[in-house]
Amino acid sequence: MAVNTVRPQVNRPKANTLREVPKVEKTRPPRQKGTSLFELLDRYTKVDWFFADGLPVRYLPKVLFLMGITLFYIGNTHYADRTLRRIDKTKSDTEDLRADYTTLKSEYMEASKQSEVARNVAASGLVESSTPPIQVVIRKDEY
Repeated sequence: MAVNTVRPQVNRPKANTLREVPKVEKTRPPRQKGTSLFELLDRYTKVDWFFADGLPVRYLPKVLFLMGITLFYIGNTHYADRTLRRIDKTKSDTEDLRADYTTLKSEYMEASKQSEVARNVAASGLVESSTPPIQVVIRKDEY
């Protein structure tokens, strides 16, 4: 009969007594010795003497402290790598923008030359003046 099935109640005296614990037979076949990772670690590290009296709780704060420092170090390394990738990306974007700025500035300087302006407006019928401009002088008492 399975362990988790309902059994008929036997008339027992109502007292604080221990219940019977059914024994479960383990029918696992015996495990063959292999060369798994844990077998190799157990064979070469020999730390069974450390746990002979149970888990040594007195070392737990030191182990937790070292684990905390290790996690902080790993997190800090990831943060630094991510920051360096952002810096490299920003540098490349800045170089691209600087190259675009230089190109646009040279095109603007070329387009603003008098000869280029005259050639571009010739299509609309405007012609460059050959006479110099006249300066208009207004005296203070005229105005």
